Amino acid sequence: MLVNVDGRALRYDILGDEKAPVVCLTHCLSFDSGVWAEQVPTLLAAGWRVLRLDMRGHGGSEPGPENCTMSMLARDVADILDFLRIPQVHFVGVSIGGMIGQVFGIEYPDRALSLMLCGTAPAALEGGMANLWQPRFDAIAQSGSLKPLADATMERWVTDAFRERRPDRWREIHQTICRTTVEGYQAGARAIDNFNVLDRLPSISAPTLVLCGDGDTGTPPAGNRTIAELIPGARYVELKNARHTPMVEYPELFGEFLLNWLESGR
Repeated sequence: MLVNVDGRALRYDILGDEKAPVVCLTHCLSFDSGVWAEQVPTLLAAGWRVLRLDMRGHGGSEPGPENCTMSMLARDVADILDFLRIPQVHFVGVSIGGMIGQVFGIEYPDRALSLMLCGTAPAALEGGMANLWQPRFDAIAQSGSLKPLADATMERWVTDAFRERRPDRWREIHQTICRTTVEGYQAGARAIDNFNVLDRLPSISAPTLVLCGDGDTGTPPAGNRTIAELIPGARYVELKNARHTPMVEYPELFGEFLLNWLESGR
């Protein structure tokens, strides 16, 4: 389903009993809401209502302006909630989705019942625009797609064992990365490069769980631990032999943490 937000169409889907508490799921840069495919049946079976969003320029959502900020992306979430007349949600985000979650918890404290922040960071990633993002921008501009980034992205996201165990799912994710718009990727990357909420994290009042794979090189454990240390009362969990998207690679284990966390705040 699509909703018009500031002149662009943003895609969402929502499933489950209208009277059930809502879990809002946000995805990583260069993927879409399909990153949560393994969790949707689990959540629905446990009596949750599930809202998944595609970020600007990802999945079925149209791109936005290049000068996108994390506050603008958090506002997209709030606008979709307004459209759906959902006052509050339990927010779960991975990577840039977790950054959006941090800002959502800071700027919309009355709407965040809880936060689960997965494989994310509290500030711009090491390397910055010159060393991290600009070489990627140059590669995708020349190609006209994200295809040049897809193999390396998959290596950061999942282990080689996952590719051997679930080749069809590996290919599906790889193809989704390739289909992400260049404009959407660049806008999200710029939002990350200008992101820093280190001084604001102590203001978050929502119960928070931070979860990270011990082999996550994109958003390493140290930054995730910092988030948990700065948010009052936050918990930190580190998964062994996991990289950036444990919800895909270890859906049963991740699902246990997810459900236990949500049930604790139901």
